[in-house]
Amino acid sequence: MPQQPELTSSPIPSTPQAGAAIPPEAVADDNTVPFTHQGGPQRIPHWLERAELFLRVLLRMYIGLAACIAPWYSPVWDKNPLFERFPTLLIWATHGSVRGIITGIGLLNLWIAIQRVVHHRDG
Repeated sequence: MPQQPELTSSPIPSTPQAGAAIPPEAVADDNTVPFTHQGGPQRIPHWLERAELFLRVLLRMYIGLAACIAPWYSPVWDKNPLFERFPTLLIWATHGSVRGIITGIGLLNLWIAIQRVVHHRDG
């Protein structure tokens, strides 16, 4: 049976209810009440929001371009080691409809990236 560590203190609620009494075990030895954060959620800095948007758009555009180009680029698609190991998968992967579906997913990624940039609202 695995041993569990002993609890050295009782859990303290993060947001006390209005008018709720502080339990005696939450008070320290010097009779001070522990600090609890009473404010709302912290605001994310503007530069961090912009950096996240930039990285998300960049990643989505990279994936979209790769998915648009890869099915039609023979050294990447037809000579793929995965397809060479499984010939049945190669037969399916070389169909024009499968290549079109993969390209459509790439175009969808590009569309979503452009929409994120165009419809981004600051604030």
